[in-house]
Amino acid sequence: MYPYHVPNRNGLHPKGHLIKVIGEGELSLPPDSASVNLGVITEMKDLIPAQQQNSAAVTKVINAIKTLGIPQNLIQTSDYRMETEYDYEQGKQLFRGYKVTHLLQVKMEELSLVGKVVDTAVQNGANFVSNVQFSLKNKDGYYLQALALALNNASEKAKTIATTIHATLNPTPTSVVESGSSVQPIHYQADALAKGFSSTPMEPGQLKIKAVISAEFHYQTTV
Repeated sequence: MYPYHVPNRNGLHPKGHLIKVIGEGELSLPPDSASVNLGVITEMKDLIPAQQQNSAAVTKVINAIKTLGIPQNLIQTSDYRMETEYDYEQGKQLFRGYKVTHLLQVKMEELSLVGKVVDTAVQNGANFVSNVQFSLKNKDGYYLQALALALNNASEKAKTIATTIHATLNPTPTSVVESGSSVQPIHYQADALAKGFSSTPMEPGQLKIKAVISAEFHYQTTV
C-alpha cells in the first residue's frame, strides 16, 4: 500500500517533530459459512472398472448430500485425477494398478449441516474427508471495520505520547500506511480415510480479523 500524506495549509508536507505509532484493530466474529472437501478414492488393477466404480460411488455421495438440502451449485469437483501405482521390490518397479481420485468441495451456509454432510458422505461411500473450513461471506466489510479500529488505536497511542511529553498534537496523521492484514479461517483436518465417523462434531468457534497500520503524527512542543 502507498502512504497517504496530508499537506499543511500552505500545501507543503509538514516537517519537524513526528510521532510514529503502530495501530492494531481486531474483530472476533462467528462464521456464517463453511466448506468441506470430500470424495472417493478407488484403487483397482484395471483402469476402466476403477473409473466406473469411482463414478458410481461419487454419484451416490452427491445424491445423498443433496437430500440434506444442499443445492447442486454448492457441490463442485475440486480435484479429479487418475494415477498409475507401482510397487518397488529389489530395485525393480512392479505395476500394482490404478488409483482414481474424485474430490468434491461442498459449501454450506447452515453451519449445523457440516457434521451431517461429513457423516452422510462417509455413510454413502466417501473415503476421503479433508479441510473442513469455517469462514465469513462479508470478510472485506468486516476488515474495513478492523481497519477503522486500527486507525483509532494509532490515534490514541499518539495522543498518549503527546500528552506524556507535554506536546500539542495535530490529530490528523501526516502519513498512514496499511502494514498488514489477516483473516483467520478455522480449519479442521479430518483423517484421509474417514470411515467409522459417527455424528462428527464440528464447532465453528470464532474468526479473528485483524488490521495493522503505521501512522505518523506531527506535533509541536510547548515552550
